[in-house]
Amino acid sequence: MEDTDSLVMRGLARLLAEDMTGAIADRSSRKKQLLALFAYIGSGATIGLLFLTGTRWLLGAALFILANIAFGASVVVYNSFLPQLAKPDDRDAVSSRGWAIGYIGGGLLLALNVAWILSPSTFGISDAGQASRLSFLSVALWWALFSIPLFRRVPEPAVVGFGASSTAALMRASLLGLLHTLRDLRRYRQAFLLLVAFVIYSDGIGTIIRLATSYGTELGLNQGSLITAILLVQFVGIPFAFLFGMLAGRIGAKTAIFIALAVYTLITVAGYYMKTERDFYILAFMVASVQGGSQALSRSLFASMIPKERSSEFFGFFSIFEKFGAIAGPAAFEVASRTTGSSRSAILSVMVFFIAGAVVLAFVDVRAGQQAVRGK
Repeated sequence: MEDTDSLVMRGLARLLAEDMTGAIADRSSRKKQLLALFAYIGSGATIGLLFLTGTRWLLGAALFILANIAFGASVVVYNSFLPQLAKPDDRDAVSSRGWAIGYIGGGLLLALNVAWILSPSTFGISDAGQASRLSFLSVALWWALFSIPLFRRVPEPAVVGFGASSTAALMRASLLGLLHTLRDLRRYRQAFLLLVAFVIYSDGIGTIIRLATSYGTELGLNQGSLITAILLVQFVGIPFAFLFGMLAGRIGAKTAIFIALAVYTLITVAGYYMKTERDFYILAFMVASVQGGSQALSRSLFASMIPKERSSEFFGFFSIFEKFGAIAGPAAFEVASRTTGSSRSAILSVMVFFIAGAVVLAFVDVRAGQQAVRGK
């Protein structure tokens, strides 16, 4: 488990990178090349973890931070393809399907890596340590290889050019672009209000994701149970991500997100009363049922209220807001835990994020936000 300090450091390290990435991507004529750059930087840093042994923790920390920054920056560009490749009526479904397919890929690789680590001799691996290092290699290769179809088959979106002739000019123009984007958010008030709601309830989601295993450990669950629960979330999340995409098509993305937040609120209450391994599995199932859908629909709803030709800039802000879930949520949990002297009591504090986020979301006028984009 990552402690609060490491979560804060990692989150802050990614904020500037993702902010700058969004501005550069919308002002570069080679968006796919920028995505490839970050993907392969991240893949290369992950490969470097293969060579960690003994006391080389400082190198490991540096590579870990680099890989996380590259991942966060690449996701900004990746998300920005959504409004340019999917028609407005298809964005909820496309976003949800993308999340579901991500669950499939991530779940399969995670299952293989867990099998390596738990039974290395079965795969001809000397010990669990070597299996862990080889897992980093498999992740790096998986990341690099499965990026290739996107680079080869997805068309380069139209972008806004500004004639920057050098890297320094590009960076200066991008910084100015960030200020313009922040200013222009006032023109897209509903999108900005959604961002505010998102950062609040994303804090709660991020806290549950990051602290679930440590909470289970504190309650006496063994490593096998925790690993099983993690795999459960990956594979149960697949059909529910598709389900939320279909649900959004019937009742709207905003209403579907409300349903997800209501389930998350129930999860925090159930977490307070959790005592057995069976209870933990039930909670894992509940989390899996809403985790992918809530995040995928937040992404597609935001995409419907921003200008598609500047999607990378706006998704840069979207990613920044999302990453505050790696800072504020765990910090609030830590404060509540120390104040009450119990993680069981502190889990109830997470409920506040879901309720407050839902309240702000209620004020988002989706139709007005979408009309603001069409009438710009």
